[in-house]
Amino acid sequence: METTKWLPRHVACVMDGNGRWAVQRALPRTAGHEAAESAVIDVIEAARSAGVEWLSLYAFSTENWRRPVGEVEVLMRLVRRAIRKHAPMLHARGVRCRFLGMSDPRIPPPLVRDITDLVTLTSGNRRMTLTVAFDHGGRRDIVEAARSLIRSAVPADQVTEAGFARHLPYPDTPDVDLVIRTSGEQRISNFMLWQVAYAEWVFPEVLWPDFRATHFWECLDAYRRRQRRFGDVRRPTTIVREGLG
Repeated sequence: METTKWLPRHVACVMDGNGRWAVQRALPRTAGHEAAESAVIDVIEAARSAGVEWLSLYAFSTENWRRPVGEVEVLMRLVRRAIRKHAPMLHARGVRCRFLGMSDPRIPPPLVRDITDLVTLTSGNRRMTLTVAFDHGGRRDIVEAARSLIRSAVPADQVTEAGFARHLPYPDTPDVDLVIRTSGEQRISNFMLWQVAYAEWVFPEVLWPDFRATHFWECLDAYRRRQRRFGDVRRPTTIVREGLG
C-alpha cells in the first residue's frame, strides 16, 4: 500500500464557537472573540512546532459583515490589538504572514496599515506561512480568478485547472490537506473553496476559545489515520506516523 509522510503540509482552521462560548458563560458575544486570541497563538505555536509549513485561519468572512455593527467594530479592534501585540513574536519565530481577502472598504484604515506593516515585516520569513482569511469569501475568490482569466484572453479550450489556479490569490499556496472546524459544526462556510477540494475534515466539539495545542495534535493524529484516495479506489494513500511518541 502506498504511503506518505503523515504530517499535513497545509492545515486550515475554521475558528467556530466564540459566540456560544460567551453565551454559555452569560457574557456578551464579544467576550468570546476576545478569549479566542489565546487559542490562535496556541495553534500557531503548535503548528510551527509540529513542522506544518502552511497554516490558514478563517478569521472574518464576507458574510460576517451582516453581524451587528457593534460586534464587527469590536472584532476589528481586537484584530488590530492582536497584530500589534504579537507581530514581534511572529517575526522572531520565522512566520510569514499573509491576509486573504481585504477587499471591503469598511475595513478601518488603521487596521489596513497595521496589516500591511505585519505583511511587510514578515515577508522574508520561511519557517511557516500563516494566512489569515479576513474579509474572505471562497466564491468571491473564484469569481475574481475567472475575471482575471477573461482579462488575460486565454482561449476557452486552453483553460485548465492549473492555469485557473494561477489566477487565484496567492497561487503559490498548496491545496489544504486538513481542515479543522471547531464547535462540532459541519459546514464549509465559503472557506477557500478551491483549495479544500480534497482536504480531510475534522470536527472537534470543543469551542474555539478552549481549543489548545493538545486538541490540535489530536486533529493531526486523526488525519494520519485516514486513507486518502483522491477519487481513486485502487490506490488508497495511508498516512503513516513518523517520529511521534
